[in-house]
Amino acid sequence: MTRERTQPLLLALPLLTALTTAQDPMPKDLLADPFLWLEDVDGEASLNWVRARNEESKAALTNARFDEHKQRALSILESDDRIAYVAKRGEHYYNLWQDADHPRGVWRRTGWESYLRDEPEWEVVLDLDALGEAEGESWVWKGSTWLMPDRSKCLLSLSRGGADATVVREFDPKAKAFVDGGFELPEAKSQVAWRDQDTLYVGTDFGEGSMTESGYPRVVKLWRRGAPLADAEMVFQGEASDMYAYAFHDHTEGFERDFIYRGVTFYTNEMFWLHDGAARKLNKPDSANASVHRDWLLLELREDWSVDGAQFAAGSLLVTKFDDFMAGERTFEVLFAPTERSSLSGWSATENHLLINVLDNVRNVVYVATHGEAGWQRKPLPGLPEFGTVSVSPVDGDQSDDYWLTITDFLTPTSLWRGTIDGDAPTQLKSLPAFFNADDLVVEQRQATSKDGTIIPYFLITKKDLKRDGRNPTLLYGYGGFEISLTPQYSATVGACWLEQGGTYAVANIRGGGEFGPRWHQAALKQNRNKCYEDFAAVARALIDAKITSPRHLGIQGGSNGGLLMGNMTVMYPELFRAVVCQVPLLDMLRYDKLLAGASWTGEYGDPDVPAEAAWLRRYSPYHNLNADADYPKVLFTTSTRDDRVHPGHARKMMARMLKQGHDVLYYENMEGGHGGAADAGQAAFMSAIAWTFLWETLP
Repeated sequence: MTRERTQPLLLALPLLTALTTAQDPMPKDLLADPFLWLEDVDGEASLNWVRARNEESKAALTNARFDEHKQRALSILESDDRIAYVAKRGEHYYNLWQDADHPRGVWRRTGWESYLRDEPEWEVVLDLDALGEAEGESWVWKGSTWLMPDRSKCLLSLSRGGADATVVREFDPKAKAFVDGGFELPEAKSQVAWRDQDTLYVGTDFGEGSMTESGYPRVVKLWRRGAPLADAEMVFQGEASDMYAYAFHDHTEGFERDFIYRGVTFYTNEMFWLHDGAARKLNKPDSANASVHRDWLLLELREDWSVDGAQFAAGSLLVTKFDDFMAGERTFEVLFAPTERSSLSGWSATENHLLINVLDNVRNVVYVATHGEAGWQRKPLPGLPEFGTVSVSPVDGDQSDDYWLTITDFLTPTSLWRGTIDGDAPTQLKSLPAFFNADDLVVEQRQATSKDGTIIPYFLITKKDLKRDGRNPTLLYGYGGFEISLTPQYSATVGACWLEQGGTYAVANIRGGGEFGPRWHQAALKQNRNKCYEDFAAVARALIDAKITSPRHLGIQGGSNGGLLMGNMTVMYPELFRAVVCQVPLLDMLRYDKLLAGASWTGEYGDPDVPAEAAWLRRYSPYHNLNADADYPKVLFTTSTRDDRVHPGHARKMMARMLKQGHDVLYYENMEGGHGGAADAGQAAFMSAIAWTFLWETLP
C-alpha cells in the first residue's frame, strides 16, 4: 500500500445570472460571453479557429532554434539510457517503454537477474502501436489493475488520444492476449477493482444519473463474469454533487475486507466497511484520509482534531487498530506530527514496516516505523542524501520488506535504488546519464517575503559565476494549489534547453501547495487565493531586487492550476514579466465548474453559483479581468483538444479575447494528449520546443 501526494458542451446553457453583490458588482457586459462558442470542443467552427491559431504560432516559432530544441528534447525523451522503471508482478518485472520505434509504447517484462544487467532481455507482452494500427485507434496507455493475489489476470485501461476517459479490457498476461468474452467497459471515466476472479466492483457511465456533476462515477455496482453490464448489482450510490465513488477489496491474506469510498468534495470524504451485508461508516473527520493496512487504520488529518480529550494537529498521521476503532475505541499513536517547516509527503507499507516520507523545509527525509511491544518506534532510513527529492515505495507490499528508492535533484541525474528494511544500505540499480552539462551550475534555496510578511522559499539554479547585473534570462516556475509540493527534480529538458544555454531557473514554493502541509495549502483557498499570487510576485521581486534578472528578462511558466496562476500574474502583475507560458490552464473562473471535471474543484476555488463566492472568483478570474489598455507581457497559451479534465475552452477564450484587444499572444493546441498535453514523445518534444523557442525569442 502506498499513499503519495489524477460529451461536447451544449452551447444552449444559460448565461451567468445573479452574480452581483453590493460589495463587488459584476459589470453587466461580462455576463454575456462572445467567445462561448469556443467551448464546443470538436465543433467545426472552433476547430477551424484552433487550426488558424496553430498555423500562426508555427509560422512565428518553428525556426532553426525550434528545430534544435525539438531534436534535443526528442533525443532525451527517446533515449535508450532512460531508466526503465518496473513494477513487480509475480515473478516478472513489468515496464512500459516508449521510443522512436514505439511512440505509444510496448508493455514488456523481464526477470530480476535480467533487469540488473545494462541491457535486460525484455519480453513484449503488448505492443500499443501495433494494437492501435490493427484496431484503427490512437491508443494511449493508462495503466493496469491486477487480480490479486495470484495475478493471473489484469484489467488494462486504454485512452483514445490521451484523455482521462478510458476503455477497460480484461487481459491475460500469460497468454499475452485480451480475454475472449472477458470483462470490457466502453469509454468513460471508470473506476474498476477486482473482488475476485469472476467479480468486479465497477463505477462507470451506466446511463442517466450514474455520473456526478464532475463527470465521475457516483454509482458502484458488482459485476459478475458472464452477466451483461446492465445486470450488475447496485452496491452504493452517492449524490450527484459528489466528486466520485468507488469500491475495492483488500486482498491481504488474513485481512480480506471490502470498502466503499465516497469522495464528497475534493477535500472531504466518507469511507464504509462492507461487513455482514451492511455498509458501516468509519466515524472519522470527513476531511481526514483513511487507509487500512492489515490490522491497522491510518488517518491523515487535514484539520485539527479533538477526540476523547486528545488533541491532534492538522497534517498528522495517526494509527490505531482497525477493529478497535470500529468498536468505538479512540486511542491513537502519532506516527508523524508536523512542525512549522515540515509536512507529511506520503507513506507506504512493506510486510512488517511503514515507510514515512517527510518534507523538511522542502527536502525529503524517510523514516521507518515499526510496531513492537513498546508501541510504534520510528528511525531514519539509512543511506539517503542530505539534499534532493526522495520517493520510496514497496517492491511487493505484503510479501517482503524490500523497497524502491528514487533519488533526484535539479543537477544530479535521477537514480533508482533497492533496499531491504533492517538489511544492508540500499543499492543503486540504475541511473540516468547526465543529459546536460551541470559542471558550472549551482543550486541555492532562498526566500522571499510576501505582502503579508510570510516567508516564501524558492529554489534558484544559476551559473556559478552569474553576473548580478539584472540582464540574465530567467524562468520562474510555479503551481500553488491542491496541496501539491514542488520539490527538486532532474529535468533533462530544462537543463538541456534552458540552463545549459545560459538561462537561470527558479521554482517558487508558494502557498496553496503542500510544502508545509495542510496549513500552507489552506492559507490560499477560495477567497484567500490572492495569497499565492502575492507569494509568486514576491519571489519575482526578490529575483529582480537581487539583480539576478529584471522584468525585461523574466519569464514565468505553469500548467493546469499553474496555468491559472500564470493568467492571474499576467493581468495582476504585468509590470514584473516579459514572457508567460500558460499551459492547459483554468482561466474562466465563473464557468469552470460547468466545464468537464471543474465541478470537483469548488473546494479549492469556490462556487460561482453562490453570489458571495462568485464575487471573489471574479477577482481571480483572468478571463474577466483583461484590459484592452493594459501593457501585458507576451503570452504563449498551449492546451490539448483531448484534455477532458481542464476544458480547452479556457485557453481558447482567453486567447480570443486578448487577440481581439490587440495584445501580443500566441496559441498552440495539440489535437491529442489529454491533460498532459502530449500523447507520445514526438508530441511532447514539439510542445516543449514551442515553449523554449518562445522564451528564447522573447527574454534575452
